[in-house]
Amino acid sequence: MQDILVLYYSHRGSVRALAERIAAGIESVPGMQARLRTVPRVSTVCEATEPDVPYSGAPYVEPADLEECAGLALGSPVRFGNMAAPMKYFWDGTIAGWLNGTLAGKPACVFTSSGSQHGGNESTLLSMMLPLLHHGMLIMGLPFTEPKLSSTSAGGTPYGPSHVASATGNPVLNEAESHLAFVQGQRISNLAKKLS
Repeated sequence: MQDILVLYYSHRGSVRALAERIAAGIESVPGMQARLRTVPRVSTVCEATEPDVPYSGAPYVEPADLEECAGLALGSPVRFGNMAAPMKYFWDGTIAGWLNGTLAGKPACVFTSSGSQHGGNESTLLSMMLPLLHHGMLIMGLPFTEPKLSSTSAGGTPYGPSHVASATGNPVLNEAESHLAFVQGQRISNLAKKLS
């Protein structure tokens, strides 16, 4: 079995829901499995610490997860058109893997969730691609051969799956968002399999 790392940060559960659908798509491809991981929160309080193991959800990512993965699906909520601080903080600490070429040549995709339409989904997806490009990863999006990409009135972009959670932070994906996330998981899984 080959692992695709599904690395995400989720504040209210929407990005986690996308991660789980992408993971289901990954695991629908024979010989492939998803490795769900998250990053700890950051705090402006210097003494604040996170537990070594999260209270719920995926474990925290470790350098070995990057080394062992055959591909990466990266997710973060929108923060003013950019990835959330905890995810950015994580990537700022991956210099050793960058120097070693740990991720070079591996496929990657990105996904996000915002509180509103036009809330910054596409710019957030693009911002998450930047460190992946620096690591030498092969970025894949969602093609318009996916009919739901053209018909959705909620989340979904050619840059990657997305969700519109509304001002209440509703983490429930609609049918199109769920389908596009699943398909993205299949796509990255199939590409990683071909490249290996």
